[in-house]
Amino acid sequence: MTGQLSSKTIEIVKATVPALEAHGLKITRAMYARLFENEEIRSLFNQSHHGETGSQPKALAGAILAYARNIDNLGILGAAVERIAQKHVGLQILSEHYPYVADALLRAIEDVLGDAATNDVLAAWGEAYWFLADLLIARETVLYDEIAATPGGWTGWREFCVEEKTPDSEIITSFILRPVDGGPVMAHRPGQYLTFWIEIPGQEPQKRNYSISAAPNGETYRISVKREPQGIVSGWLHEHAGTGTILKVSAPAGEFYLPEQPTRPVVLLSGGVGLTPMISMFEALAEQPSQVPVHYVHGALDGSVHAMGERVRRLAERSGSNATVFYERPRSEDREGENYDAAGRISTEWLTENTPIREADYFICGPKPFLRTFINGLAQAGVAQDRIHYEYFGPADELMSV
Repeated sequence: MTGQLSSKTIEIVKATVPALEAHGLKITRAMYARLFENEEIRSLFNQSHHGETGSQPKALAGAILAYARNIDNLGILGAAVERIAQKHVGLQILSEHYPYVADALLRAIEDVLGDAATNDVLAAWGEAYWFLADLLIARETVLYDEIAATPGGWTGWREFCVEEKTPDSEIITSFILRPVDGGPVMAHRPGQYLTFWIEIPGQEPQKRNYSISAAPNGETYRISVKREPQGIVSGWLHEHAGTGTILKVSAPAGEFYLPEQPTRPVVLLSGGVGLTPMISMFEALAEQPSQVPVHYVHGALDGSVHAMGERVRRLAERSGSNATVFYERPRSEDREGENYDAAGRISTEWLTENTPIREADYFICGPKPFLRTFINGLAQAGVAQDRIHYEYFGPADELMSV
């Protein structure tokens, strides 16, 4: 990170840490309430992450606290800044949106902290906010420019048509998307996602991210969507989005992706619908067999919810890779050696014994408990932090996100 905050701002911001520990969530909820009074700004956000039970206010409260605690050592937050910048590019957040957030945040601090929100405190947080905002704006500008300059790239929202719709399990359906304008699409990095602007009758516009579940081909994208029990968008896609449906899509984004030329063994580790970016990576690796060993390891409840199992087996056979599927509770019709390879759950011990633990890069995607288990478990098993890569579906947890 470049630039420097004033010593006075650093001192004041660090002094607000106890207040943020006590009142951070109240501040972020007040901030979003003010922000969402503006319908244009509200429409930028994924509303499934908001509200009393939403995850974004909690994530932002933790992010602001982390920012305050590390205000004198911001270098350690670089990876989080990249993650947020990628999210913002997917959502089409632009530099002109940042002043709205600054105003809402400072007014929320003032409302919640009352007399403790002195002019010095508000000035310090204003400087701290714009320091971070300027970093994000600079990075996002670079990303937007790179996308626009890439063959098949585009700015804003581009219309795509559902060309094929395929049920992959009882809860996961895949959609092949082709641009309405008939032009090419930019080659995504395997592991990245698309952001969708979904307009459902009777609902406010919705934003959702879905991982691309196919290797780049220059013509189409594929997403594979799990139907969530109360999912407004996933339910609509499963029930109403058929061949010919038009969807608004922004260009591929995300910092979780496969290196162009892997130099270490690759382990693709997923749980549930977390397999979607792994399929993209596995297809890419199978199309251009590398000189490194590849291990695909996936966990599902049983065969009824397991997607793309046959495809994975064909990819493994074609590329000479290892593929192991765990079913936590196999059904009577699930056949070991055909539908799955092992009963029970994946464990760190199994990974230690069956994958190149001292050399491999681990790419991990799944529900938060799954991530927590393996990010921590692999680290405790001696896997260096720079060899543990992960993606999760939800708001960025580690730093301020608008």
